[in-house]
Amino acid sequence: MNEKIAQLKQWIEESDNIVFFGGAGVSTESGIPDFRSVDGLYSQKYKYPPERIISHSFFEEQPEEFYRFYRDKLVIRDAKPNIAHLKLAEWERQGKLKAVITQNIDGLHQAAGSEKVIELHGTTHRVYCARCGQKYPVETVNEGSGIPRCKCGGVIRPDVVLYEEGLNQDELYRAVNLIRDADVLIVGGTSLVVYPAAGLINYYRGHKLVLVNLSATDRDGDADLVIHEKIGQVFSQL
Repeated sequence: MNEKIAQLKQWIEESDNIVFFGGAGVSTESGIPDFRSVDGLYSQKYKYPPERIISHSFFEEQPEEFYRFYRDKLVIRDAKPNIAHLKLAEWERQGKLKAVITQNIDGLHQAAGSEKVIELHGTTHRVYCARCGQKYPVETVNEGSGIPRCKCGGVIRPDVVLYEEGLNQDELYRAVNLIRDADVLIVGGTSLVVYPAAGLINYYRGHKLVLVNLSATDRDGDADLVIHEKIGQVFSQL
């Protein structure tokens, strides 16, 4: 175990007020591609750029094409939680971890056993009618083909935040308060380039800000501890 991981391990052992803020890198080790890496979804070729397809305006204008892409690329059917998900759930059970704040929509934190999860960008595991708000079984959207319709005639959509849509303000405020009050803030598997989510670490007031990411971020200089390794490799030693 190197010195940095040993330091992180000590902080975790000494704290009962840890908050974890994670991004796509937490899920890539479960086989889920991210959006911005060389092999991510943004680098793949489609009839339209992926970032356009998963926008609100595209969903409104071309829902059939949206759902073809969504079911093909964003609905993850066989992924399992990895060591990072499992370790976070373990810390929650021990009373050490106050919350997981995630930018991911795959539901793997809950699958690992975490209950205190704030999903900033929503989840593919909830669907509802965009017109009347009626909730439906997730299979209504995630399986089959074509445009899923509500009995009112509206389009049933996944409860995810598309481009051009704002984050849920209640969830955002919860995240701000948890980060502000945290003793240890661990930020993992995120390049910290997607706002407003990336700006959340500005609210941290403590002195144990940990960044765990394979590549450098623009916020490395603000952290108290920086570890440039895969998050699974780090968490397997904690």
